[in-house]
Amino acid sequence: MRMMLKFTLPVETSNAAINDGSLGRTMESILSKLKPEAAYFTPLEGKRGGMIWPTPSQIVETVEPFFLGLNATTELVPVMNADDLRKGLAKVAGK
Repeated sequence: MRMMLKFTLPVETSNAAINDGSLGRTMESILSKLKPEAAYFTPLEGKRGGMIWPTPSQIVETVEPFFLGLNATTELVPVMNADDLRKGLAKVAGK
């Protein structure tokens, strides 16, 4: 099972984190510790945000730095790649 962590950062908090340099340091720390399968950054809901694909065993250590260091809003979503979808569809079709 793959999980996607979608996050948004409050504008005021992220502005301050950019100005004091902590946003870059926090993101580098998260990414270097977790080495996620993928990470993308984009505006979401009119705020700074992004998506990271940690392994399920990394969920707590992934989410907490976003809460503690960036006051982020997070959402964890189960996701599939094409191979996962093929396997699931084959099982359903085999019934």
